[in-house]
Amino acid sequence: MDNIDLFINLMVILLLIPAIIYVYKLDKNLTLMRQNQKALLKLIEALNEATYKAENSIPKLKSVTESSSNDLKEVVDNAKELKDDLLFINERADTLADRLEDAIKTGRQLKDNPKMADNDFKPAPIETAKAANASDDISRSEAEMELLKALRAIK
Repeated sequence: MDNIDLFINLMVILLLIPAIIYVYKLDKNLTLMRQNQKALLKLIEALNEATYKAENSIPKLKSVTESSSNDLKEVVDNAKELKDDLLFINERADTLADRLEDAIKTGRQLKDNPKMADNDFKPAPIETAKAANASDDISRSEAEMELLKALRAIK
């Protein structure tokens, strides 16, 4: 019996050695997990705080967005009004440029051929005055032609 008891004790010792090693490793892993658990709790607290701040910032962001949207709408409305005004001015400038060009042509025709004034051709009084002014100053008529070209190029 002594041999059997000795054999059983040796078997228990041999089985306890890996068990002790396993328990030691398990203890290290549990200690590491507890340390990581503390860090994880800090991370979760930081995430909760960031979420809370983000939720509180949403209404503020919404009000700022609405305010900016209203301001932008006003600017766009003003720009549309200015666009309409500029289109009207451009149309008027085109009309005036055409009238000016006709007056210049009439003035040149009168200057080149004085007999035309006596015939059936009778320009309107305003155009006659403009034609007379244009025929007096050739450099002015050249400047006017350049102005006409510039106005047409803007179209």
